[in-house]
Amino acid sequence: MASSSFKFIFSILVTILCLYSPLVNSGSSELLQPEYLKVPVSDFLSSLKSTIDTVRNVTSRVSELHSNFSNDLRLSNAISDCLDLLDLSAEELDWTFSASQKPNGIHYGTGERASDFRTWLNGVLVNQETCLEGFDGNNSKIKSLMQRRLNQITSSVTNILHMVHPSTNSTSKNGRKLIGRGEFPSWLKHRARKLIQTHINTANVVVAADGTGNFTSINEAIALVPERCSDWFVIYIKKGVYKEYVEVGKRQWNVVLIGDGIDATVISGNRNWADGFKTFASATVRVLGPGFIARDITFENTAGPEKYQAVAFRSTSDLSVLHRCAFRGYQDTLYAHSLRQFYKECLIAGTVDFIFGRASAVFQNCQILARKGLPKQRNTITANGRNSSDESAFSIQFSNISVEPDVLESSIETYLGRPWKSYSRTVIMQSNISSAIHPRGWLEWNETTEAIDTIFCGEFKNYGPGANLVNRVKWPGFHEIVEPYIANNFTVAQLILGNSWLPTTGIKYTAGLDF
Repeated sequence: MASSSFKFIFSILVTILCLYSPLVNSGSSELLQPEYLKVPVSDFLSSLKSTIDTVRNVTSRVSELHSNFSNDLRLSNAISDCLDLLDLSAEELDWTFSASQKPNGIHYGTGERASDFRTWLNGVLVNQETCLEGFDGNNSKIKSLMQRRLNQITSSVTNILHMVHPSTNSTSKNGRKLIGRGEFPSWLKHRARKLIQTHINTANVVVAADGTGNFTSINEAIALVPERCSDWFVIYIKKGVYKEYVEVGKRQWNVVLIGDGIDATVISGNRNWADGFKTFASATVRVLGPGFIARDITFENTAGPEKYQAVAFRSTSDLSVLHRCAFRGYQDTLYAHSLRQFYKECLIAGTVDFIFGRASAVFQNCQILARKGLPKQRNTITANGRNSSDESAFSIQFSNISVEPDVLESSIETYLGRPWKSYSRTVIMQSNISSAIHPRGWLEWNETTEAIDTIFCGEFKNYGPGANLVNRVKWPGFHEIVEPYIANNFTVAQLILGNSWLPTTGIKYTAGLDF
């Protein structure tokens, strides 16, 4: 294990490196009227500042409430989750404020400000919804009280969203015009000089369970990550099983975790709903800071199907990449909570809603496997939680969708997904769908047909025995996508603006439909 002197010296060095990273441009910071705002910048900033103050005020009130319910585990955990989400909301509002205040400065994001602002502001709205969901099944009076307090934030953020023009970038009908110009924002140009074709000996810190690294614990290494640094902070995690609950904080930007391969480097936990943890708090690994990358690692939750909701990996990391990683669990394995995320060549396994959340997430060249869960339980691969007409969606492309062998030997039905919220939006395209997928394809939420006309479940040019659409659901919200220009809305270039930031990671991707 590293000595205290090593930690001290190392923390000073990385802080100096961050201080000298070009985070701020020397250009003018005069507040000119940008084309992406419908109102004067001063009005926009004033509304943001007022909303941040509101978040802080609500946080103070919720903190007072927390101390009154310390003896009720579920309620205490729900309030604690809300405090974390309020803190995250303040951070996301601060990103927007900073980027508006210094338009010529170098800020976190893609450089497509309309998209960035709408993404971050919608992320705040998702946080409020997630907070309230934590009170389901708890004291209804407390939930009502929380809702009244959070409504102040929701109303303010909704008003600010109306001040931002929708992104003007879109696909043409021939599908050839894709969002993202291939031009990096200035701060990304600096980072692009250090592409993550990273070898283990370029790591800032090495974690090894056998004691041959700087640390034996992943959390010890993460504790050294400087705040809001534009440079990569690379942590190499040698093979081994690490039984710890890992969190990358909201101000820990550009953290890179590199393992020795799927099932070689494993981060394992077993927190779950049955033992008192709300879904949001059950994750083995939680990532909040933007620009996160993980490669060649397994994230797992071993609680088992009888423990119900048990998350292996939860991400609220904007512009994050998971490459050649495995996510193993049962119900709610992978929580793509919010913002923009990319998954490449990953293995994702679970039972009920095992890819869920409200992020704009693209899954490309992934292996997606349903597992055997509880008797008479039906598998649902996706549960998208989009609850408004924002731009978010789940997109699965060039992937293989099937089941583990013991599912074939059982009577368990497996579906592509079910709509978690009223505007749920999931698209499967150009993927191989196994015969193990039920011919209906999609399942109602809790066997009700509510919202089946406002959701969007789409399929485009899939193949394999399970891709036949003849017996698919007849919902108004189900769409056989025929036109490429519609499918292009769910590509890497369009949905997550991949051309504006993914090249800096050095990870290969397909921007469009690749005919």
